[in-house]
Amino acid sequence: MSYKMIVLDIDGTLTNDEKKITPKTLDALKKAQERGIILVLASGRPVAGLDLLKQELEMDTHHGVLLAYNGGKVLDAQNGKVLYEKAISQERAKAVLRHLEQFPVSPMVMNGKFLYVPKKDGYKADYESSINGLEIVEVGLLSEFLNFNPVKILTAAPNEVLLEHMEKMTEPFQKEFAFVMSAPFYLECNLKGITKAVSLDMVCKELGIAQSEVIAFGDAQNDMSMVEYAGLGVAMGNACEELKTIANDVTLSNNEDGIAATLEKYAVI
Repeated sequence: MSYKMIVLDIDGTLTNDEKKITPKTLDALKKAQERGIILVLASGRPVAGLDLLKQELEMDTHHGVLLAYNGGKVLDAQNGKVLYEKAISQERAKAVLRHLEQFPVSPMVMNGKFLYVPKKDGYKADYESSINGLEIVEVGLLSEFLNFNPVKILTAAPNEVLLEHMEKMTEPFQKEFAFVMSAPFYLECNLKGITKAVSLDMVCKELGIAQSEVIAFGDAQNDMSMVEYAGLGVAMGNACEELKTIANDVTLSNNEDGIAATLEKYAVI
């Protein structure tokens, strides 16, 4: 099979546990681009969290594509042009944020280079700030502060807390929002209908690439739609069991160059 596109989740997939692209994986992806294969970064991260990786992979010179916020915002990696964006209205975002205030969780919203949080020492605020290069801004109640339309609302808490309160946190908004876990400690909220697969399908149609010509790599629940969409959907060795169940193949972990191993296995490079 001749593949024309490689789609990559970032955390737990493209990067290892130190949040770095290993030399072997970086070399493999550069070789793929030299063969004319388009790279797509598809992540729950904001746009700012994709910039350094985009540059490291040299996607700006190979016409790559960025799918930020789980596909809620899509950009041309070469010129930064926004190809698609679907944000939550301030009114409805505030309703979600007010509802979350009754639970022992840490909500966050992002805009540009800023991460807005109720408290600077909130759960995973430092982590989210560091991996995305965002400046933390403490604002108190997000439901009162919010003055823009966020693409995503991120909620952080220990896994056992999220699982305990998940149903009550999401139940009032199930008809209009999609909730998905991108890590054991993260619950992400986008408008209904936004998934990595939906945005990926739009990009593929625009570029004239068939589903069968796409390889997608992921590790978490928010990667399931794109792994199912791709002609070759690959779960990392460290992926959640739900993703491994629906993937076409399971490769080595993100610490063992699983992406490079798959590209070699299927003679992509």
